[in-house]
Amino acid sequence: MLAMASTTTWASDVKSQQTQAADIARNMANNTDTCYVEGVSDRLNCGFVTVPENPNKPDGKQIQVHYVVLPAVKNVNHEEALLAIAGGPGQSAIDNATGFDAMLSKVRQQRDILLIDQRGTGRSNLLTCDEGAQSPLSFDDDNADTLAETQKCLAKIDADVTQYGSLNAIKDFEAVRQHLGYKKLHVYGISYGTRMAQLYMRLYPAHLATVTLDGIVPMQQSVLEIGASIDRGFDLLFKDCQETTACHAQFPELKAEFDQVAASLAKAPVMENVYDPVTGEKTMLTMTRGKFYGSIRMALYQANVRALVPHAIHQAAKHNFQPILGLYSLTIDNAGMAMGMHASVVCGEDMHRITPAMREQAQHSFMGKTMLEGLEATCEVWKVPAVDDSFSEPISSDIPTLLLSGEIDPATPPSWGELAMEKLTNAKHFVAPYATHGVAYQSCANNLIADLVRSGSVKDLDGECLKKDVRRSFYLNASSVEPLDATGTKTITTDDNASTGAKE
Repeated sequence: MLAMASTTTWASDVKSQQTQAADIARNMANNTDTCYVEGVSDRLNCGFVTVPENPNKPDGKQIQVHYVVLPAVKNVNHEEALLAIAGGPGQSAIDNATGFDAMLSKVRQQRDILLIDQRGTGRSNLLTCDEGAQSPLSFDDDNADTLAETQKCLAKIDADVTQYGSLNAIKDFEAVRQHLGYKKLHVYGISYGTRMAQLYMRLYPAHLATVTLDGIVPMQQSVLEIGASIDRGFDLLFKDCQETTACHAQFPELKAEFDQVAASLAKAPVMENVYDPVTGEKTMLTMTRGKFYGSIRMALYQANVRALVPHAIHQAAKHNFQPILGLYSLTIDNAGMAMGMHASVVCGEDMHRITPAMREQAQHSFMGKTMLEGLEATCEVWKVPAVDDSFSEPISSDIPTLLLSGEIDPATPPSWGELAMEKLTNAKHFVAPYATHGVAYQSCANNLIADLVRSGSVKDLDGECLKKDVRRSFYLNASSVEPLDATGTKTITTDDNASTGAKE
């Protein structure tokens, strides 16, 4: 998974998701086009375009591609909008409306924010499967039969899964633009959304004013190379703790403790009764090596959650998995991703790019090996034809483009941003030294995006503000970033930042 944004539900404060969906359907039937999204208080414009599932069969099965428009506060640029593209692949842009609205608040002062549920996600013919009655906490994912589970999933999906790749989705996005009458779009893509943004640059450049790529997946890169990026993210965590005085003092053997837990779980999972991190009720936990790695991996996406990881690893080494379980709760819904659509994209656009060298590298990485084996089994069932080789060519463009990378990003490292710059002749790439994945959510980069949209130029953009130290102090225990003495009382220091080894 490349995406980091949190998800919300398509609902009002007092209505269930199902009830809201029924209301929207009635609204469409009555030619009204307003709706609410949880977390955004404004009445929004909503609708859909109807497109053929297979563009080569225009008279065949039709699907609806849904959109929501967050209207500009001051509608002075009604012929322009900013299209915000979600990550994944498989996340719903509409479900992430709250985050987009907050991050793009300055842009929204004068321009609409357009959110489109990409085909196969959210409300646009969702490709997902019921995972069954078994609790994800008790599920033994290390010994799951991926091939059989994928076959069950495909049997439940009423869709031609070969038609849910990025190229068809870009045609849908362009159909929405035409439907709404925008002459120009500013595009913001995060993570996998940067691939979609780059395809828009390639296929419909005349309709784009500016582009921002945040957490960049270059066209030349298979997303399956993420295994090495994840390992880099783990290594940076251990390095940061070692170089932070208080963290190193509290967890002097953090890497060894991590290896200890991983080795133990490789032999056999831990099964015990725990408190469910969501409901608080007693439940059975099967803690596998996959859950352990996956919990930490996803925690590295956000700086505030990353700060909890050393304590969670230390407790796991003491056979207390409750803190890791809290981190695992962040991954239970697959970050809100539609895994069927995820498979359609990756199987058609990335699997065929795996080289012998990449396979060899994956054998030395638990996450890389696990992800590659799982996707190979999935793609054997999904049977999506590979895209043409031209898909992987770098984007050649003079559209004003801002590229943003986080130095401690565990998914899309700065080197990926440099690769994307290869043929961009009117672009700037800024690396935020203290940011993880999604730089614009953690720094002044949201202001840089607003400046880019306002001026239409990267010439005067200055990334100096990204150097502000916004690191979170590592938690040294369950409730504090402060050292505790033997009685459990905070140690008093003359310099709080010196005691924690980081700045707030």
